[in-house]
Amino acid sequence: MALKIFFMGTPEFSVPILKSLSDSEHEVAQVYTQPPKKKNRGQKLSFTPIYEFAKKNRINIRYPEKLDTNEEINFIKKKRPDVVIVVAYGKILPSELLNLKDILFINIHASLLPKWRGAAPIQRSIMNLDKETGISIMKIVPKLDAGPVMMKKNVQISEKTNFSSLSNELSRLGANMILKSLQLIEQNEEVFIEQNEHEATYANKIKKEESKINWNDEAKIIIAKINALNPNPGCWFKYDKTRIKIIKAVEVKEKGKPGYIISDQFVVGCSENAIQILELQKEGKKSISVSDFLKGNKIKIGSNVK
Repeated sequence: MALKIFFMGTPEFSVPILKSLSDSEHEVAQVYTQPPKKKNRGQKLSFTPIYEFAKKNRINIRYPEKLDTNEEINFIKKKRPDVVIVVAYGKILPSELLNLKDILFINIHASLLPKWRGAAPIQRSIMNLDKETGISIMKIVPKLDAGPVMMKKNVQISEKTNFSSLSNELSRLGANMILKSLQLIEQNEEVFIEQNEHEATYANKIKKEESKINWNDEAKIIIAKINALNPNPGCWFKYDKTRIKIIKAVEVKEKGKPGYIISDQFVVGCSENAIQILELQKEGKKSISVSDFLKGNKIKIGSNVK
């Protein structure tokens, strides 16, 4: 029996999962996403990736500023979906909504809960040098990402993993897992297991100040941060009064004073080992390889980057 689904999501990460649902036997009766935002000098409205997908595929869309209004509560209550699926929506669902009878609210979260509850689980798993992460499908409760889990699956993280590649892999995994979860729900075979609160960790939202490189960190820590924050907001430093974002770099076993250039191949010392910058982007410019950068820019061994 096909289920009637409401879907709540916002970023590109959510799109493959919505596509998987819309291609399935289930009915995606309604999509919720964040309201459009004004962008750039022209103040043109920018709609979310989920909005664009839903519009293209003629799925009903709502983008309220708030969910805890009588209008939204009554709308969902009247439409009576079987399941509400939330994927990186960006809004907390109010208790009044979660308490509606005969509606199951589930969340697809990009970590192996209870590890990395919160806003930035993908970035934090890379920055923490975790060896694995994954997808958890859980029942939504008022406490952030604390609901019982019905399904988990892991993926590996390597030193080359960055946010974009891991996000894409997890999104594809979630798209497959949600269909298996819905099959269990249809057959009344779903089992939700409570999380261990003592093992909970939190993936706080990335702050702007975190994107500035601290050369007193170990090279592996800096590489992990570069990968985690690529492409946005990106990791940066200043050289010759110019802000430079590192797009790609590798750890090399060389010694040098932290924050100082130790090779004409743009190798910079760290507290342990060093990093060789392979691709960068000057503020307001396109990203280029270091070899192209060095053709038009001189760097001096022994000079400081900040």
